[in-house]
Amino acid sequence: MSISSKYDPSQAEAKWYAYWMEHKLFSSKVDYSKEPYTIVIPPPNVTGVLHMGHMLNNTIQDVLIRRARMQGKNACWIPGTDHASIATETKVVQLLKEKGIDKKDISREDFLKHAWEWKEKYGGIILEQLKKLGASCDWDRTAFTMDPGLSDAVNSVFVDLYRKGKIYRGIRMVNWDPKGQTALSDDEVFMKEVASKLYYIKYKIEGSENEYLTIATTRPETIMADSAICINPNDPRFTHLKGKKAIIPLINRSVPIIEDEYVDMEFGTGCLKVTPAHDLNDYELGVKHRLEVIDILNDDGTLNEKAQILVGEDRFVARKKIGKLLEEAGQLEKIEDYKSNVGHSERTDAVIEPKLSLQWFLKMDEITKPAFKAVMDDIIQLHPPKFKNMYRVWMENVRDWCISRQLWWGHRIPAFHLPNGEFVVAKTAEEALQLANEQFNANFTLEDLKQDEDVLDTWFSSWLWPISVFDTDVFTTGKPNEDLKYYYPTNDLVTAPEILFFWVARMIIAGYEYMGDKPFRNVYLTGIVRDKLGRKMSKSLGNSPDPLELIAQYGADGVRTGMLFSSPAGNDLPFDEKLVEQGRNFANKIWNAFRLVKGWEVDANLDGSANDASIEWFENRFQQALAEINDHFEKFRISDALMATYKLVWDDFCSWYLEMIKPAYQQPIDQKTYDQTIAFFEGILKVLHPFMPFLSEEIWHQIQERSVEESLILASWPSQTSFDEKIIEEAAQVFEVVSQIRNLRASKGMSPKEALDLTINSKNPDLYARFESVLTKLANLSSLNFAEKVENAMSFVVKADECFIPMGDSINVEEEKANLQKELEYTKGFLATVMKKLSNERFVNNAPAQVVETEKKKQADAEAKIKALEDSLAKLG
Repeated sequence: MSISSKYDPSQAEAKWYAYWMEHKLFSSKVDYSKEPYTIVIPPPNVTGVLHMGHMLNNTIQDVLIRRARMQGKNACWIPGTDHASIATETKVVQLLKEKGIDKKDISREDFLKHAWEWKEKYGGIILEQLKKLGASCDWDRTAFTMDPGLSDAVNSVFVDLYRKGKIYRGIRMVNWDPKGQTALSDDEVFMKEVASKLYYIKYKIEGSENEYLTIATTRPETIMADSAICINPNDPRFTHLKGKKAIIPLINRSVPIIEDEYVDMEFGTGCLKVTPAHDLNDYELGVKHRLEVIDILNDDGTLNEKAQILVGEDRFVARKKIGKLLEEAGQLEKIEDYKSNVGHSERTDAVIEPKLSLQWFLKMDEITKPAFKAVMDDIIQLHPPKFKNMYRVWMENVRDWCISRQLWWGHRIPAFHLPNGEFVVAKTAEEALQLANEQFNANFTLEDLKQDEDVLDTWFSSWLWPISVFDTDVFTTGKPNEDLKYYYPTNDLVTAPEILFFWVARMIIAGYEYMGDKPFRNVYLTGIVRDKLGRKMSKSLGNSPDPLELIAQYGADGVRTGMLFSSPAGNDLPFDEKLVEQGRNFANKIWNAFRLVKGWEVDANLDGSANDASIEWFENRFQQALAEINDHFEKFRISDALMATYKLVWDDFCSWYLEMIKPAYQQPIDQKTYDQTIAFFEGILKVLHPFMPFLSEEIWHQIQERSVEESLILASWPSQTSFDEKIIEEAAQVFEVVSQIRNLRASKGMSPKEALDLTINSKNPDLYARFESVLTKLANLSSLNFAEKVENAMSFVVKADECFIPMGDSINVEEEKANLQKELEYTKGFLATVMKKLSNERFVNNAPAQVVETEKKKQADAEAKIKALEDSLAKLG
């Protein structure tokens, strides 16, 4: 088989993904002879296309699933999409508008028809894009949150929780999105600091000619909804106003002056206007003092008739106009610039309005307790653990979850309203009718029932995801099917920290409520992908590259490794295209190493014993690296696992091992060394496969023809065996000698082709004798000798050994002394750093024993080197 001179990622990617798919190598079936390993994908919005966050998240998932598959586990990665109520409805409304159709002018049924058409046409784009990345999902199990079975599961859960008394309907202050025209839960609101204005408004005291109360507010457009003015009872400035009334400017309506210690005497002017319909805290004050609730805003954020003035104006337009009207009326004292934190809709970016609204809520006080305990007790582990405290704070302060949304796209709430003003909750209209007639001793017909107009919050379906993707009937029957029994709980969840509460916490809640068990064992929280300026990558900022273009330019393996080079769990990834370029270069390095090895001619009659030490070293080095890589995986340090793999391949295998055993130009290699090198290459490909699936599979099959069952994706992960640290350290010492000789050549302008004599003063000459062929080849030596001193020679120290290169009469003693002195000072500084660490009791007592041992070894090596350098300086006089 001829090997092309250049690796072509696009050709390999298309070929191997089609191969894996054709032979169903991603699929998983219940098999009790194997340990299951399961990941459920965080379902991307059905409206979505691949962005850099998806790339990072799904690369990590694929790395974990591919490694598990190679470990002999029954790996099952469930893909799917989320119906994303608000995002999809917004998208469809926009598309209809482009066709000249207004949502208000068509029926719910017609709108949903358009929405489903859109979903069928565009809804699978992101999943197809994930295939380009190499995602090894079990595509036969692809789920959508509005599939019939999953929808039925949502209805079952709503009915069940309602009948348990955990869901209720009531008028509460909610977060209202005037752009999306729907309620939002607290978690769907993010705070943003905005430049605002503080308006100082003068309220006349009723019955007084000239007395005013000045009140500072950022929202003058709500004064028409004021129900009271509040003062602190301990504030001596306003004692004389107790029991009096104030007059609202512009509309001249009088409101009582009430007292409450809630008022901060230091803020603004020390008194507060109370608007119960448009502020959560004011609402609480209103309930406490039995104040009138006057809602002056329409659902779209315009002023309604109750405002009396500026009816129909947008709230922000009204704000500016009222400022002018107050000024004209002499009731505006001043305006100041002011920075304030304002709630925005996570979906539409609209400024949130606190609004009293009739909504459906899930009680969160009791249902959250098992989920809280599971994370606090590390039954479910968050990686990195720093997010545990964030989880604790949220769970300890959780509010009832507003689960209804004023939309058409989504799971319609299974509640049916009756002519008598009551309602019943049931999965179907027929069940509801029977229930209604029994409950109210009535004779209603189906025509009398009107299903609730609202749909459920999107998260109310995706919180069931780790269960419903396997079994949609369990919520009704209570009996899990074989899939659910086998695959649940899943193993690892990979997701973004910003949905820790939206989704992760709620899945844990649902898991304990319906399965009595955790939904997953580990949660790996990725960082945010940011640009070089630290900004979050987004389409709106135009700072995000197109992932598919990156794959086309650098190859999927290059992009995957580039993304992972600097992405430790929970820390943001400062993305730079140079990282992806580095990933591509890594792929090319591996390909060229393969071409080199396969290009050698093999002679079965040659004696390869000169390479025995090199082979022994790499066997041990591979096992040492494998132990490190496995440890990183167990601790979810995926970026570190890749870097350990990168160093093993680039530094140890390519830069050292292949150079050590490479035959002379146009000379053959012995059979034993060649076979061992191919075996090493295969071990490396196995470790590489989770990170670089396409390149590794391509080379795996080019090494020799293999059957489907022998494909790398199904190959066994390398077995961990013991390794000899001594030979690894000795080889590292030899490599240091080679590097020093190369540096010496460069500094003296000596040709690499000029063979040199090397004499070493060492108490362990056997070490160098064992690696003599390596030293001779890599450092281009004419001889290797052992002696205590060599006259007229340049010297350098490696550990405690002094190495001499004879230089004839050209040696500059002063220059040599200066170099040795410089190295001595550096080594002393290094030793001081090590000693500082070792003198720290906290470090010695808390660090792993192996880490402390490594530091002690550094100390011993540094001390030996200092002695050797001092001896060398003494010899020079």
